[in-house]
Amino acid sequence: MDIKKIGLVGGTGPESTLMYYKELNSRIDTLTKGEAMPDIVIESVNFRRAWDYVVSERYDLLADYLSEKVSHLKDSGAEVISLTAVTMHMVIDEVISQTGVELLSIPQAVCKRVVDCNYKKIGLLGTIFTMEQSFMKKDFIDAGIDVIVPEKADRDLIAKRILEELELGIVKESTLLEFQDIIKRMQEKDDIEAVVLGCTELPLLLNSDNCPVPCLDSVEIHIQELINQSL
Repeated sequence: MDIKKIGLVGGTGPESTLMYYKELNSRIDTLTKGEAMPDIVIESVNFRRAWDYVVSERYDLLADYLSEKVSHLKDSGAEVISLTAVTMHMVIDEVISQTGVELLSIPQAVCKRVVDCNYKKIGLLGTIFTMEQSFMKKDFIDAGIDVIVPEKADRDLIAKRILEELELGIVKESTLLEFQDIIKRMQEKDDIEAVVLGCTELPLLLNSDNCPVPCLDSVEIHIQELINQSL
């Protein structure tokens, strides 16, 4: 069976990269009834370096760094290429321009699912940059969907927990309770119909079984789109 080679820019963070690698292999193996697993190449970035570019707003250096990784993936023969972190999509247009590679976008894939579900008002959780900047929201807004983010204190808490716990693979019951309370407040105050997990580490904590509202897992949605494109 001819399966397109998949290229991933990983390491942002390592925990989500593990999920991508495991799920792409196991699901394609199942879909092909045990006949094939995909060729996957991963260019893993130095997370601390990339995150420093984000925090210090040196977006030109971030774009250059990610473009270098994407170019390596392209040179390796990868045909379906993507970033594995939502926050890194803040420079996706620049990376596409520099490399000539049409990356498979997480925001676009998630927006497509939201439209298919006919949601009109969604909550968005993620890093402070994902919640406060426009790169994750733009596709939703263009599709006529209202995007609600938590209050400032809650945004700061979410960002802190992502960076100090989830990025390191630390999952705490106390953090789950905090996030559930935030989502409940958004449901009561803003009438959100669903919540988008706009950080690829959030599925370590939240899922459809423990989320107070319907939960749109950006990793799950993106992985499915990668599979669709590779097959």
